[in-house]
Amino acid sequence: MLGVIVNTLAVIIGSFVGLIFKSKISEKFTSSIMIGIGLCTLSIGISGTLKGENPLVLIGSIILGVIIGEGIDLNEKIQNIGEYFERKVKKNENSKVSVTQGFVTGSLLFCIGAMTIVGSLNAGLTGDNQMLFTKSFLDLISSIMLAATLGIGVLFSSIFVFLFQGLLVVLAQYLEPILTQNTISEITSVGSLLIIALGLNIIGITKIKVANYLPAILIVPILTFFIRIIGF
Repeated sequence: MLGVIVNTLAVIIGSFVGLIFKSKISEKFTSSIMIGIGLCTLSIGISGTLKGENPLVLIGSIILGVIIGEGIDLNEKIQNIGEYFERKVKKNENSKVSVTQGFVTGSLLFCIGAMTIVGSLNAGLTGDNQMLFTKSFLDLISSIMLAATLGIGVLFSSIFVFLFQGLLVVLAQYLEPILTQNTISEITSVGSLLIIALGLNIIGITKIKVANYLPAILIVPILTFFIRIIGF
């Protein structure tokens, strides 16, 4: 769990630094920085999506995943958590910031992607935290930029980071039998597609409910297993 703790602390420290500089950055620069973050997010997502080997897994996982996500309205539940923090902040500090957007964007950006999934699984299976340490540095920089533009909600996303990555570390040994290299590649591809959607949201082109697609990542190992059995 050392890597998870370091990653969580990186988000917390970066968020505090970003909040310190938030009041010193004009709205003009804030808007430009957010577009820059969105473009970088798109670049990361596009490169990761190409790692998939079977488009049937990508398509099937996304379709089944969004059916589950929409069914339980996962996006709304995560939004509600963000709104809970927003009420607390406004009650205690009379803040005018939009906490929900920062919480949701930070939670998704820091938790969707190959480094999160593979890094957490490596930590749980072998005790190798190197990938999570590398991710921690990247998240430190990202959280500074996000908190400087989206506010304190990014800080609260560190809770989601700890719980999500910690759960992956704990479950890693149980998931090992189904996590072949091919499966990990397909998970990376699906997760990266969600990162592309998040990037489009950050830029302001779309308003995709990205969280409702998260179950797709859990569908990938199941679909990969069945496709391997039937020989597609």
